Amino acid sequence: MSDQPTVSQSKFRHAREEARDAKRAISTPQTESKSYTLAFQDTEFLLRDDLRPVRFQLELLKPELLLDEARIASTFVFYGSARIPEPAAAQAAIDAARTDSERKVAERLAAKACYYEEARKLARIAAQFPVNAEGCRNFVVCSGGGPSIMEAANRGAADVGAKTIGMNIVLPHEQAPNPYVTPDLSFQFHYFALRKMHFTLRARALAVFPGGFGTFDEFFELLTLVQTGKMRPIPILLFGRDFWTRVVNFEALAEEGVISPRDLDLISWVETAEEAWEIVERFYVDADEPGCPS
Repeated sequence: MSDQPTVSQSKFRHAREEARDAKRAISTPQTESKSYTLAFQDTEFLLRDDLRPVRFQLELLKPELLLDEARIASTFVFYGSARIPEPAAAQAAIDAARTDSERKVAERLAAKACYYEEARKLARIAAQFPVNAEGCRNFVVCSGGGPSIMEAANRGAADVGAKTIGMNIVLPHEQAPNPYVTPDLSFQFHYFALRKMHFTLRARALAVFPGGFGTFDEFFELLTLVQTGKMRPIPILLFGRDFWTRVVNFEALAEEGVISPRDLDLISWVETAEEAWEIVERFYVDADEPGCPS
């Protein structure tokens, strides 16, 4: 009934109002002391070692809330090197080499430039997955937000006008999100552990391209989560059999008995975006569509 009285959600002033009024405090020796600053406005206080557990919570909570508000139900995560050039820049990198060893490295990276295009194509396909009946997005492309393979993934989603997530990490050297990340879904992390947690929380498929220590770290952690039953299986698509079998002897791990031969079935070897998406479709053919964040 329209004449029913309404009950407000809260009788307390919002923290925003309190924060605003706190800044208007009359200047006295007492109000100028750091002890007088509201705790949640005191950066120096929040950065104390004692406050690390609070920072963990904040870094977990902020992206989670913003992804919920963006109605991101699930993600398609892309891992891969930050050094593989896009095809158009591959030759320039070779020409810029100053020594034979630099040239050999540049040539090897250029040989992997095809994966930039495959990542871009796969992201383009995933990004066109329809919004569900509740208005939530599934298989939203998510990368580490940096250059190379990460850029290719975000770029592929941007090609079709889709939202795409970037999860950057603060590093000692200067770096910035690639320009294809949706600005409102561009996140920055201090803790690698919390960043990896957000990579996996909504992941419903994973594409892993040739990469270095960071790629290994993220890839093997997710493999371990699935292997140990901490995480339900998802399609784990490994691009570049020649590269991966050269740098990791997966078969030897099984032969040495340190993993089960069945663990090798967690990986799907692919070379093209079309192969990868076909595996994802087969995997989910009988699965329920992920719902909206609650």
